[in-house]
Amino acid sequence: MDWQAEIETAAARTRGHVRRTPVMALQVDDREIEVKFEQVQHTGSFKARGAFNTLLSADVPAAGIVAASGGNHGAAAAFAAATLGYPAHIFVPEVAGPSKIALIERSGATCHVVPGLYADALAQARAHEAETGAMQIHAYDAVPTVAGQGTCFREWEDQGLGADTVLVAVGGGGLIAGALAWLGGRRKVVAVEPELSCALHAALENGGPVDVPVSGVGANALGAKRVGDICWGLAQGMEAVTVTDTAIVEAQHWLWRTARQWVEPAGACALAGLMSGAYRPEPGERVAVLVCGANPAPDLVG
Repeated sequence: MDWQAEIETAAARTRGHVRRTPVMALQVDDREIEVKFEQVQHTGSFKARGAFNTLLSADVPAAGIVAASGGNHGAAAAFAAATLGYPAHIFVPEVAGPSKIALIERSGATCHVVPGLYADALAQARAHEAETGAMQIHAYDAVPTVAGQGTCFREWEDQGLGADTVLVAVGGGGLIAGALAWLGGRRKVVAVEPELSCALHAALENGGPVDVPVSGVGANALGAKRVGDICWGLAQGMEAVTVTDTAIVEAQHWLWRTARQWVEPAGACALAGLMSGAYRPEPGERVAVLVCGANPAPDLVG
């Protein structure tokens, strides 16, 4: 797979449909870091990149699209479908929470709330696909999705990214796969996961993807039961660290106090990796952090 070419094509294809998100320098203790605020993307997460790339590169059937999601992917898929004029059915687990469910419903999509976790929503989405012929947009384990997410890192380099190391939060692995596909071999990419939802960490420890239990403050965005095959193919041998829920919430609150950016816990996960000491840079190592989700529960504006 020529990932660089896939991401270049995705960037050209999605231009005009996704936002160019801002970057900022912040001071963490005595270290200046580069931060990209991807949470100001359409619907509040990087997921719009993969959703638009998927729809713009496909022949969408009359039945429209279907997606399973912890919330953010569903909102992005629903937004992209509405923008391009396609019907959408989105399946989310109960843990998605009222804020993300309302965001999906406001797009005009049909939102199906499923008892259980992401895996349960995915099973029902697959059943809907088989019954209706709708096109499935996978949240993280599909080439157009990963290439779309990779445009975030291509864009960041175009904005002058100077870091040696980039910290990225991981759920099912679409975002970190995009980072590795674009930056791999030129910059160090470090995966940061919650201790209570760590599918990539488990895969690296076990020599391949395995099912993991899912819980904690970031479960509705990072709660994949098993890391995707594309991510696994790109991630073998990389460094992955885990952080506590307490560390995630502390990073979330720090972002608000310091930069007036209120994000969901999952959006602060990568920063928690640095602030908690789970990842310890070498002296002189230049570090960047991607902030990636802006849909906390409860929704601050109702």
